[in-house]
This record gives sequence, C-alpha cells and structure tokens, in this order.
Amino acid sequence: MGQKINPLGFRLGATQDHHSLWFAQPKNYSKDLQEDQKIRDCIKNYVQNNMKISSNVEGIARIEIQKRIDLIQVIIYMGFPKLLIEDRTRRIEELQTHVQKELNCVNRKLNIAITRIANPYGHPNILAEFIAGQLKNRVSFRKAMKKAIELTEQAGTKGIQVQIAGRIDGKEIARVEWIREGRVPLQTIRAKIDYCSYAVRTIYGVLGIKIWIFVDEE
Repeated sequence: MGQKINPLGFRLGATQDHHSLWFAQPKNYSKDLQEDQKIRDCIKNYVQNNMKISSNVEGIARIEIQKRIDLIQVIIYMGFPKLLIEDRTRRIEELQTHVQKELNCVNRKLNIAITRIANPYGHPNILAEFIAGQLKNRVSFRKAMKKAIELTEQAGTKGIQVQIAGRIDGKEIARVEWIREGRVPLQTIRAKIDYCSYAVRTIYGVLGIKIWIFVDEE
C-alpha cells in the first residue's frame, strides 16, 4: 500500500524551513522541545479565550520560535490579527506575561512579534479551522469542503486536497471522504506544499481534517 509521509518533513531543507530554530545538547533536547510545545499551546489558548471572531477562525497560520541563550523570540503569523491589533501593545504584553508565567523562565527574555499574512485562506491551518467551525455548526461536510476550496482558489494557489475522516454527519460507521482541485504533486520535492492535520470535536465524536495546498513550484 502507498505509505504517506508528512509533506513538510519530507521537504525540509528543500522548500520547507523549520518552525523552531535553536540548538540544544542531547540531554536538554527533550526539555526544549516540550517548552516549544508549551509556548505554542499557550498562545493558541490565549487567542481562543480572548477572541470572538466571526466563524470562530483563530487565524494563526504558524508560530515560529527562535531561541538564543538569553532570549526567546516568538513570531506569530496571523491571518486575521483583529485580536492583537485593536490594543496592540497592551495585548502583546499581556500575552508575554501569560506565556512567561507558563514557562517560568527567569533568566531569559521573551519577545513576541506578530506578522500579518497576505492571503489567510491560502494557509491550511486557517482553512482547517474554517472547516471545523462549519462542521460544528452541522453544515454538510461536502458543502464545507467546496466552500473551503473556493476560498483557496481566490487566494491564488495551484491546487488543494481536503480530506475528512471519522463519523461524518454522525453516521454509525466512520469513513474517509476527500476532494481534490488542481494539482497536488506530493512526490515532487521541488513543489512547495503546505500541509496540516486538525482534529475537530463534534457531538458525535472526533473528526480529522487534513489539508494539502500546492503553493508553487521552484
């Protein structure tokens, strides 16, 4: 059978960069890795709790973390930075103290920056959140997928594949449904492909959403 590999890890060093940039000795590596995860979860929770945006899309495309000896630099790429722009400095400071409390890092400075991305719906994480919101509101999954594909086409991508798995529409038997538009060359390493997998909790169980977006070829 065809073995699927994560398209991001497959392209590291070719068209894909790491989302975390730091170096650690082998004995501290796992601790630093968990710290990264904590930072990401913390930011996502903060954004979720302080945000009431239409169609419950948080709009975080990705969070990049760069660590030096005395500094942790976090860059949040957002599609709809309404939350953090209204009262920008206060909100960012609040978020910084919130993350620092979680990490209890005493001797390191934390610095958070927010970058706006141009076409939010060209990013799989934001699309997945959009589909998740639709499924929670009991929109039929086909309609949600088609709408997502329309939004991506407006963002000017070359191809997209969306897959939903689980108890779709509350059926007893779980199944996998997918839909593809344009080209999605997963075997080509030159092709820059953005990917995300996202779990949605609906009332009948957990559904998994996977999205592949073919951005362009180098």
